[in-house]
Amino acid sequence: MGRRAVPPPALTLGPFTVADARKVGVERWHLRGASWRRVARGMYVWSGLEQTPMATLAAARARLPSSAVFSGLTAAWLHGFDVEPCDPIEVTVPRSTGIAMRAGIRVHRAKSVADEVIQIRGFRVRSVARTIADISARLSLTEAVVVADAALHSRRITISALKDWVDRHRGEAGVQRLRRVISFAEPAAESPMESRLRMVLVLGRLPRPKAQVSIYDGKGRFVGRPDLYYDEARLGVEYDGAVHRMSLAEDDRRQNRLLNAGVRLLRFTCADVLGQPDSVVMQVRIMLAARTTNAPNGSRVFGS
Repeated sequence: MGRRAVPPPALTLGPFTVADARKVGVERWHLRGASWRRVARGMYVWSGLEQTPMATLAAARARLPSSAVFSGLTAAWLHGFDVEPCDPIEVTVPRSTGIAMRAGIRVHRAKSVADEVIQIRGFRVRSVARTIADISARLSLTEAVVVADAALHSRRITISALKDWVDRHRGEAGVQRLRRVISFAEPAAESPMESRLRMVLVLGRLPRPKAQVSIYDGKGRFVGRPDLYYDEARLGVEYDGAVHRMSLAEDDRRQNRLLNAGVRLLRFTCADVLGQPDSVVMQVRIMLAARTTNAPNGSRVFGS
């Protein structure tokens, strides 16, 4: 079996056109070989290029009109938030732009996309505020809050700035939904599943818990910080994810310290939060009804 020819370096960095290939001596018929992968009509990548989201977006960008900007969850990922960016890739174009349907790309249209566009790693992306507004209009309340939490926690935007944005865009489609998302958002939330767990509780008509509350024992020693916390009931509620399982021994010690400080704990998995939300609400409601008021050893609680 013959070895593959070494590809020209210029063609190994990202998507390229047939014309680009010809400039470095690679003809169209060469591109039918195993060294190359067709990603769109007239657009190829080197088969050895790792298929990362960034590479996928670069290939998509090459197929789009220059007026297109990445939006929705794709924009959220480019802003650094923990979401799926390419299922599908989301872009927004001016209403006057003609664009054919493309597999794997969802096209949204707006009156104008020129405002509130920033550059991230060479990609044109809708601003953080506009991205959250778009997502609030298209996704469920919970999933929109997940993105808003991530944006606030990253300090890419503040609650105050989001409220100011809403005031400036009052009357626009979807702005009222964003206002509701803001009312549920929590800057202290540290993960998407923590945000989803909190929303399960709140939408289940339970009191809104505090997030990431620091708890100290009677000697002033830090003992732990539950994901969610109910002060009066001294109840911590946590999402038990993969990170917890990888550090099981330390996590058990932390849990024991919290229990010794008089904090009761409930922990829920992804299957609980996504598959049995009613059960989650019921268990927390029972624990809240059996609240305790006495903290042992003079332990103290400090909000986030």
